Amino acid sequence: MKFSSKIERCELSPMRKFHPYALAAEAKGHKIYHLNIGQPDIETPKAFFDAVHAFHQPVLAYAPSPGVPDFVEAVRGYYDRLGIRLNEENILATTGGSEALEIVMACILDDGDEILVPEPFYPNYNTFIRVTGGSIRAIPTRPEDGYHYADRAKIEEMINEHTKAILVTNPGNPTGTVMTHEEMRLVADIAKERDLFLVSDEVYREFVYGGEPLATMAEFEDVAENVIIIDSVSKRFSSCGARVGMIISRNREMMAQALKMCQGRLCSATLDQIGAAALYSVNPEYFAAVREEYKARRDTIVEKLSAIPGVICKCPKGAFYLMASLPIDDADSFQQWLLEEFEDHGDTVMFAPGEGFYGTPGKGKNEVRLAYVLKQTDLERAMELLALGLQAYNAR
Repeated sequence: MKFSSKIERCELSPMRKFHPYALAAEAKGHKIYHLNIGQPDIETPKAFFDAVHAFHQPVLAYAPSPGVPDFVEAVRGYYDRLGIRLNEENILATTGGSEALEIVMACILDDGDEILVPEPFYPNYNTFIRVTGGSIRAIPTRPEDGYHYADRAKIEEMINEHTKAILVTNPGNPTGTVMTHEEMRLVADIAKERDLFLVSDEVYREFVYGGEPLATMAEFEDVAENVIIIDSVSKRFSSCGARVGMIISRNREMMAQALKMCQGRLCSATLDQIGAAALYSVNPEYFAAVREEYKARRDTIVEKLSAIPGVICKCPKGAFYLMASLPIDDADSFQQWLLEEFEDHGDTVMFAPGEGFYGTPGKGKNEVRLAYVLKQTDLERAMELLALGLQAYNAR
């Protein structure tokens, strides 16, 4: 039997592919400090659970395909507070931001189409794009430049007859890069001038640490037909297990096409949407406290990494990730060794090897993405383990 050539072009997630090795390490009694996946340990607001517990309908029925009305209205109200006026037809509920991406790519890409994405990028973009028959054309960046890519000449030289869209993540995963307002405007202008879709993944919007105002590509009214926002409650409210995301666009035809997919998968989970709607009722103090906590964690991990000989990293300005170059030849081999052969008092550490975050072959082999989602004491221990592991690995 033959499998789809499109799915065979896809790779396993670098964040999850070492899971079997982690299970084996845990079976030996080892404790693993997980910096490989963006799963925060911040408590989910109680409002989510209260809303679910208060659900007393006699039948757990299908939700409307576009979304539970209370959830759609909660999202509309949230964007209204950002100064963005949306109608209910501008919002489609999805099963997490992942399904939102999958649906959008299915709507805008055909076989042979290309989408411009700055590298390093979230690796699952490859999966969602490749199964459509499309491909990523990577916009190169440099850590020395803070991974910034909003340069007109750099972007325009990548555009060709196959280009259908530009995909940006702001704040960035895996780099933590935050676009300035001028950079956002520049990318929006290019999309408008070249008649391209501009897909803006904004699931980390709240996590900016330099006092920047919350930003969205939706604020540029003149590119409303081009812009498609990917959003989610997963990271904003530390509710990754509530698989609720959304597609937001004022492009009516695009939303009409996306609705076909939403109807085809029937609906996103009813109870999850009910809980997610309640999350938008939390007060601004919640975000202020969470932001300060992540900023402290960021400062800790950057300080600890900077003290390890041979490690190169830049201080990220947003999200809760950073990319770091390690004094090794192959991060995949190092990660496997950490899980199979290394332990310190029964402890070891996991990260996401960097090569899978790049579209350019050969790049990122000695880089890693670290998610600073653990509490301070655990984060400090994880950095100690990384330093000890590097020393032992290079002394073999």
